[in-house]
Amino acid sequence: MLKSFEHVGMTVSDMDRAVDFYCGLLGLRLHLRKMMADGSQVAFLDAGGSMLEIFAPAGGAGRAVDVPDDTAGLRHLTFLFENVAETFARLERAGVEIKERPRLAVNAEVLHKVAFLRDPDGIQIELAEKR
Repeated sequence: MLKSFEHVGMTVSDMDRAVDFYCGLLGLRLHLRKMMADGSQVAFLDAGGSMLEIFAPAGGAGRAVDVPDDTAGLRHLTFLFENVAETFARLERAGVEIKERPRLAVNAEVLHKVAFLRDPDGIQIELAEKR
């Protein structure tokens, strides 16, 4: 029987930069970070009920590429905030790459407001707010 969504794993180019972004700017909490035998690093970031697992290969990684509309894959990561506009403004002041400014959600049955930006590796991040 399913209990919950546990985590999603992704690759980043620089562990320090990723932890600074996800924990320092978005507010996730570092749960575990360790060096692997091959020199790569792994970290689990607590997102308030589920985790984001990030891998940083020893040799780094190239910038993320958006998944085309006609190709299967993960399109973005969504994080729920109390206030999208305030969070967006804070991230914009911090110099985060912006994709789409705050607006009313198209799927109003689920979310109220959304905005889109990119993490340091170009991965799309959705900021979401419920009523």
